[in-house]
Amino acid sequence: MSIERALVVEDDELGRECVAESLAEIGVETRTAKNGRQAIEMLAKEDVDVILSDLRMPEVDGLALLRHARQNCPGTPFVLMTAFGTLDFAIQAMRDGAEDILLKPFDPDQLTLLLKRIESKQRLQRENQYLKREVEGGATGEIIGETQPIRAVLESVRRVAPSKATVFIRGESGTGKELVARAIHALSPRRDAPFVRVNCAALSETLLESELFGHERGAFTGAVQRREGRFELASKGTLLLDEVSEISPRIQAKLLRVLEEEEFERVGGQRTLKVDVRVIATSNRNLEAALKDGSFREDLFYRLHVVPIVLPPLRERKEDVPLLARSFLERFARENGKNVTKVTPAAMARLGAYHWPGNVRELSNVIHRAVVLAPGDAIDLEQLPLPADDGARSEALAAAVGMRAEDVERELILRTLRSTDGNRTRTAELLDLTARTINNKIRLYRAQGYEIPEPKRGVAKKKPELELSESLP
Repeated sequence: MSIERALVVEDDELGRECVAESLAEIGVETRTAKNGRQAIEMLAKEDVDVILSDLRMPEVDGLALLRHARQNCPGTPFVLMTAFGTLDFAIQAMRDGAEDILLKPFDPDQLTLLLKRIESKQRLQRENQYLKREVEGGATGEIIGETQPIRAVLESVRRVAPSKATVFIRGESGTGKELVARAIHALSPRRDAPFVRVNCAALSETLLESELFGHERGAFTGAVQRREGRFELASKGTLLLDEVSEISPRIQAKLLRVLEEEEFERVGGQRTLKVDVRVIATSNRNLEAALKDGSFREDLFYRLHVVPIVLPPLRERKEDVPLLARSFLERFARENGKNVTKVTPAAMARLGAYHWPGNVRELSNVIHRAVVLAPGDAIDLEQLPLPADDGARSEALAAAVGMRAEDVERELILRTLRSTDGNRTRTAELLDLTARTINNKIRLYRAQGYEIPEPKRGVAKKKPELELSESLP
């Protein structure tokens, strides 16, 4: 937060002018009121960033104005000015919500230091509120993988992090674009400043404009007070524009100006604000096609596309599936208070065979559900109800060129039987076939000399004895 506009309430004209002049010297626009009643009328019409009020005034004194401000302008810092300060007065003022007390006479340096302290406190509060929302609903975790495609991504992250260059992260939905953006921020010189995210696809044009650039009071219906945008909140830090390809042409023009000139105006505002923010953008769309049809500006594309990073889909790095699965298992077991410690070999084979159209996010959701549903300490096939259009079918079909239809069918059924450890019911479900069809095929293949995976035999459970209460009539 930056203090741009202050309200000075003072019944002494000379004192009022002195405070206003001190504020003007440090670049703060000032409104003045000669008494508490006039101040109440002004606060009903416009926003200010801080109120500085004398204590002793006729009709409505400083404490009464303070109580009014707490009810009607709860986020606005209030400073009382007085020459008659006592300990009891200070205690009462703080209880009523005063930010601080200035004892008259005070010099301009005292006022400047006080305003800087208020700015820092307000910014910290807003950052904490934002981070709380992100922790509750944002991405968490680290980038996990040892395959060459993911090692190349990590190397790009290490190289680009120290710079201020704009980064464009591309990849299918669920591949971990936000995690890569957070990694860049964490390794950058801006790591101690805010990392702020905005989902461009989730907001209408009007709401997105307000989210990015902020708005002044009365800028549109519902704008009851001035609000900072994400660019201001991310000052000195990093701003992630998630799914930037969904921004409308009008907002694209405003975004281009910020990137090129590092300045903007709030919605409904006239004052030009300077900003120092490192921008990272993501998209899962083919932006080259958007450039051709004119839905995305070419100049903005090249301004964002300074350093491109392309994330591989999970199906192109399947060797990382076991690492990711174990990491998710540990995390969700801990979060849900479950003693689930392993994935059975059959279940891990099933995870490795699946095509993962939803990428790492889908794998995370599958493991989370499996941990919750697991009856014991291990995730087994019963906790992995993956769709029939899976990797086993895809891989078999990919190898089908030049094969007869019956050969393709046999290979698909045998692969699926192996992935389910011979579970015929599960195989039928995965291939969308009847159990009778699977049994008939197994008899045929066995007669043809093919090795058929046999189902695992469980130990028969002893029938529990009746409790005494159940045995009585």
